[in-house]
Amino acid sequence: MKKELPYFNIEECRGGCQNWFFDPMMKLGGCAAIAACETCIYLSLYKGIKGLYPFDVQKLNKKDYLRFCKEMKPYLRPRIQGIDTLELFMGGFRGYLDNSEISCISMEGFSGKLPVKHAETAVRRQLDAGLPIPFLLLNHKNRAFRDFVWHWFMVAGYEDSGSGFYVRTITYGKELYLSLSELWDTEYDKKGGMILYSLHPNPPSG
Repeated sequence: MKKELPYFNIEECRGGCQNWFFDPMMKLGGCAAIAACETCIYLSLYKGIKGLYPFDVQKLNKKDYLRFCKEMKPYLRPRIQGIDTLELFMGGFRGYLDNSEISCISMEGFSGKLPVKHAETAVRRQLDAGLPIPFLLLNHKNRAFRDFVWHWFMVAGYEDSGSGFYVRTITYGKELYLSLSELWDTEYDKKGGMILYSLHPNPPSG
């Protein structure tokens, strides 16, 4: 079984690319802001939520993408340890949504300490609902994942091939399928995890 969400290109790249930044702090640590920006673009394009993206979402381009990431930077600013918890991401992105008067998006964190089978279920549920997933990977034992260490990236597809459960990752302007169980098994105590979105037709009560 395979599920791929529609995504978007910025010029020749799948999504945007962190290496485009002239700002050295964003080039080094802007991945959380990028995940929030790409969430906004995706939900604008494919869920019709207005007010998330300040430019013309039907005419995506590199210049506007970088301007948007600059607007997101104060909410998810790069720092020495990075945006290294799910709570930091949710708090920062909630600030942007509140200031943009967007109340139809909720977030919850899914800890990397939970069993991988639960993670697989969560991925299926989110993607089957048409919602992408920001994923935080911290340290990892496997050097094959060195480009994903201490990094936020997007998950926008899955494939259950029988030989394993794989997720379609999008980062640095490229997409790549990776084994979820291998990503999840970092062998470090400090874990990352995933941000799970839900949409509401009206503001949540309470």
